[in-house]
Amino acid sequence: MTGTPRTPRTPLRVGLVGYGLAGSVFHAPLITATDGLVLDTVVTGDAERRAQALAEYPDVRIAASADELWARADELDLIVVASPNKTHVPLATAALNAGLPVVVDKPIAGTAAEARALAALAEGRGLLLSVFQNRRWDNDFRTLSALLADGALGDVQRFESRFERWRPRPKGGWRESGAPEEIGGLLYDLGSHVVDQALVLFGPAVQVYAESDVRRAGAAADDDTFIALTHANGVRSHLYVSATAAQLGPRFRVLGERAGYVKYGLDPQEAALREGRRPGGSWGEEPEALWGRLGAGESPLTGGGEPVESLPGDYPAYYAAIAAALRDEGPNPVPAQEAAAALDVLEAARRSAREGVTVRLG
Repeated sequence: MTGTPRTPRTPLRVGLVGYGLAGSVFHAPLITATDGLVLDTVVTGDAERRAQALAEYPDVRIAASADELWARADELDLIVVASPNKTHVPLATAALNAGLPVVVDKPIAGTAAEARALAALAEGRGLLLSVFQNRRWDNDFRTLSALLADGALGDVQRFESRFERWRPRPKGGWRESGAPEEIGGLLYDLGSHVVDQALVLFGPAVQVYAESDVRRAGAAADDDTFIALTHANGVRSHLYVSATAAQLGPRFRVLGERAGYVKYGLDPQEAALREGRRPGGSWGEEPEALWGRLGAGESPLTGGGEPVESLPGDYPAYYAAIAAALRDEGPNPVPAQEAAAALDVLEAARRSAREGVTVRLG
């Protein structure tokens, strides 16, 4: 490994590539909130973002390109890739070849084959390669995971998950580009989250069906997509991602043979980070009015079922786990092979929507 030998008292120095939405709102605040990590360098060629980074973190170094990081590889302990999707594979490859562990924002790559090639490179060099799937630490996901572990729903039959927004006018930029090399569109953006959550909860998928549309005038990439998964254990997941939802559905609706769980509203952590709040105190908590409800035979909208206190959302846990993994004190929180399995599903969904077929996996 490069850098200063890791001891409990030696901060691990992080180079962050990209200071757009992902870098400035998510990664930089969470890195700096983590004991044992220090934000050493931010890579951005944009003058406004450079000024923003220095205003928010006066001690940080600024680099105009990632090549400056590879030249100082022995001074760093971790690279975080938070740049546009099309750069994820080349930047992660360069970092690993420089001997540096890597965290890559989702999606790690455009294809499962590319993700597995990166995983093989990391394994061959004995380096950590992790994917930032922060929605595994959402309050609703943590709460549902606990309910499933307790058997509160019995055997689950159907899992419905929605990540919907009302954005009737495209914002532009690479995320909404129709160019294949940009890896844009909601399927690979929000779809990366809902598919990852479904696989974590219910295991591998064996069948995929999808419908994907471009609804908004002027839009170039999918903005309204539905994915149906059949898991190997028989659970069916119905996943919705949309920028055109004029009325938002429940975030989760999970139906078991004993009871169901319905939860409305998004985890509060992204909104808090966008507002400039930082982890600490009552971080990740939400009011009782937003708790989900557990029951059978009644509508939660009319008071049916029992309220289930939401566990606090905990995005800081991801980077705490990364710090522990780098010190050989814990496992990689999101291995690249798990991200590759999600990309298998996303690729199958894209084919299903394009060809109007159901795709078998495995």
